Amino acid sequence: MARLKKVLVVGGGTAGWLVACYLAKAVNAVDPRSVQVHLVESPDIGLLGVGEATFPSIRGTLAAIGLDERRFLAGATATYKQGILYRHWVRPPGTPGADHFFHPFNAPSQRPGGPELLPYWLLGAAPPGMPFAHAVSMQGTVVDHFRGPKRLKDGDYQGPMNHAFHFDAACFARVLAEHGQDALGVVRHVATVERAERDERGGIARVLTKEGGELTADLYVDCTGLRGLLLGNVMQSPFRSRADVLFADRAVAMQVPYDTPDAPIPSYTISTAQEAGWIWDIGLQRRRGVGYVYSSRHTTDDRAEAVFRRYLGKAGEGGNAMHIQFETGYRPEHWRQNCVAVGLAGGFVEPLESTGIALIELASYLLTHLLPGDTDDMAGAARHFNEMMAARYDRIIDFIKMHYCLSQRRDATFWVDNVDIAGIPQTLQDKLAKWKHRPPHRLDFITDLEMFMPCSWQYILYGMEFRTDLAPMRSAYPHMDAARDEFAMIQRAAGRALGDLPDHRMLVEQLCSEYAASSRGRASAAHR
Repeated sequence: MARLKKVLVVGGGTAGWLVACYLAKAVNAVDPRSVQVHLVESPDIGLLGVGEATFPSIRGTLAAIGLDERRFLAGATATYKQGILYRHWVRPPGTPGADHFFHPFNAPSQRPGGPELLPYWLLGAAPPGMPFAHAVSMQGTVVDHFRGPKRLKDGDYQGPMNHAFHFDAACFARVLAEHGQDALGVVRHVATVERAERDERGGIARVLTKEGGELTADLYVDCTGLRGLLLGNVMQSPFRSRADVLFADRAVAMQVPYDTPDAPIPSYTISTAQEAGWIWDIGLQRRRGVGYVYSSRHTTDDRAEAVFRRYLGKAGEGGNAMHIQFETGYRPEHWRQNCVAVGLAGGFVEPLESTGIALIELASYLLTHLLPGDTDDMAGAARHFNEMMAARYDRIIDFIKMHYCLSQRRDATFWVDNVDIAGIPQTLQDKLAKWKHRPPHRLDFITDLEMFMPCSWQYILYGMEFRTDLAPMRSAYPHMDAARDEFAMIQRAAGRALGDLPDHRMLVEQLCSEYAASSRGRASAAHR
């Protein structure tokens, strides 16, 4: 048996540095001499920094690699994210009815011994007209008033409101690179990988760089993005397109300034539906990152940029827009022989629910957990890894498609096509059929295979005005008065939270100031 001694991550960016840091932290915690983690990245490949959104799991990931929260906030120009605000997804602008809904990260309130609130909201026990998310969670009120999710006294990655982050992806990669090298022992090679050679068994023997040197390892991690240089080009792992389900395949993006330096920063991603897709709007510390995700089958690039610039108004005047192409889908074999893909090299799902980095986190966790002790165990680890990743992708695609197929919009071909039964996976059709007569329940899901918990499905379903008819089962819910009391208590608690939680911009700026002061202190001490 040949012991696995060296892992080479090919490609930097968020995917490369996150998996390198996670691996290095895990293996060094057991035995610093056990596995060497190397990373090679090209100096010539630029990173997009248009504003990246994450999932709450990112807090556990950053804590696991030992990255100080203040250092992360300052270095990545990060802000907090408490959910997603959807505008014009249910119906087009100018039509009667609610024009937005909120998907909070807090789960619905569930007092020990108290009733589950969703059935009672469906039966009318909440205040008339109150959206589901605001009725069952205080987080909607918190973000409406631009409050942050935590207090200054709360520890790293902790706080009373469940949250994630927004950040500049290029800045984040630099922070991870510094941390990986300085604190975790990742060995960095600055070189452009041009090709790879295979060994007699079909695995990768070595990668060859433009500068003339070769790099070898026992396991190669492909983080080369959409190019899929190793897993796709060399190992020929096939790509399974899901463009038949999710139509978006283009994006146009831009960095734009705030109107004023002290403008309030929303602690949520804004997703605004358009004629052929949707626009993300993410507030960072000193600017916004904005982009239009659209379907080239339903609009042209020129038309998409015009719609995008109309949304931006004066903020977008004179700015250069970046155009990006992609295809939704994944490689069922993320791991083939001694090559495993993490990030875009393994698959991509449009970033409607911040799935990109969450999938990088999952792959990093799985790879670390399954990392074989010797090279002969790699086939079994690969099978397990591939099964888990494929199951996650399929469930995520169902969840994203649900946003589209429940829309009442019929103002453009894009929206008409999205409700066509031919483009709705049977697995999603089956779920929606069940939920017409009862709300989603945890038993409808296999927890270890899900990216989104039942409450996320509930927030989207009922934000999109899905109808679940509980009238025939009304007698099964006899605690209407207790539920009314619980709804009222949540609103009172939301009011108290406003007095306890700080302004979002103030929170971020204060934490960054504290990091800057501590950095100056360390620098001063080092020069004494």
